[in-house]
Amino acid sequence: MAMGVGKKGGPQGDINMTPMIDVLLVLLIIFMVVQQGLQRGLSVQIPPPKDKNEVAQQPNPELQIVLEVEPGPAYFVNRQPVQPAQLQSELTRIFTGRPRKVIFVKGAENLTYGQVVHAVDASRGAGIEVVGLVPRPEVGPATAVPAPAP
Repeated sequence: MAMGVGKKGGPQGDINMTPMIDVLLVLLIIFMVVQQGLQRGLSVQIPPPKDKNEVAQQPNPELQIVLEVEPGPAYFVNRQPVQPAQLQSELTRIFTGRPRKVIFVKGAENLTYGQVVHAVDASRGAGIEVVGLVPRPEVGPATAVPAPAP
């Protein structure tokens, strides 16, 4: 952008855009670096989506530990009730000596996000390495119970 004053050959003022572009690029780099550090979340594993024709896998009940979270919140480890204050210590007791530290967290439909996160945090605090989330059951032909034969 040029601005002329007077006749040709008089003083002219040009806005130097280079320092502003430099500052803009530095700010862009700073925001990109800071944004990477601000990303937070939970590291959990979820099961892959099932094929509609696939038969549901049969879990091995002796090896799997399922932590159910019900409204209240009430906690159940393999259907045994656990007091909320004792959850982490009970999980620590259960997983002591187990080589495979995997737990599945199953939450009721009407729970808040914080109640499920509390269960995941208690599991992590008990030294469990892998926390899986149990998806809600699918309603469809794969889960439908066949009608008895006449």
